[in-house]
Amino acid sequence: MIRVVLVDDQALFRAGIRMLVASQPDLEVVGEAGDGREALDVVRTSRPDVVLMDIRMPVMDGLTATAEILAQPDPPRIVMLTTFDLDEAAARAIRQGASGFLLKDADPEFLLAAIRTVHSGSSVIAASATRDLFAHFAPAPTPVPAQYGDLTEREREIFALAARGLSNAEIAAREYLSEATVKTHVSRILAKLALRDRVQLVVFAFEHGLA
Repeated sequence: MIRVVLVDDQALFRAGIRMLVASQPDLEVVGEAGDGREALDVVRTSRPDVVLMDIRMPVMDGLTATAEILAQPDPPRIVMLTTFDLDEAAARAIRQGASGFLLKDADPEFLLAAIRTVHSGSSVIAASATRDLFAHFAPAPTPVPAQYGDLTEREREIFALAARGLSNAEIAAREYLSEATVKTHVSRILAKLALRDRVQLVVFAFEHGLA
């Protein structure tokens, strides 16, 4: 079971998401919160795998709550909820370590797929929208860190494809590799670059002019 916590100040919105998630045999809602401060306590006690976090809330906003949750040991994956696709706050949250963003009016099936995607780590949620977000809000590129030079030629090829948002399956088909081999390459790339997940790989690529 994938354990999910919902954080949003609109009780009706939470109720709809809770019903949707609870209808799935592999998903379970283990907690809810109406603001970021409450979210810290709920996440601490329920130990979810994935948190759906609204950005704009009273008491404590989603950005502050996300930063505090990700500072804890073994934090959950956090997906930001926003009402528009070019949201600078969503870009900031992802730079802090959030694992992606979703529009609040996303199709129900897409939201369910996003929870599973971020939990499995096999691809980036809404890859094209994520790239558009960072293309729009990316700062001026900074020098490429030395650890990028530790990647093998094959790993750089995989890095470039993953930075475009391709999934393991898509990379495997393009490079004539097995998905297991691609997964191993991606894991090594993330470890060498000290990156938390694939969306952080996309951020790294944009921040260092590698996208």
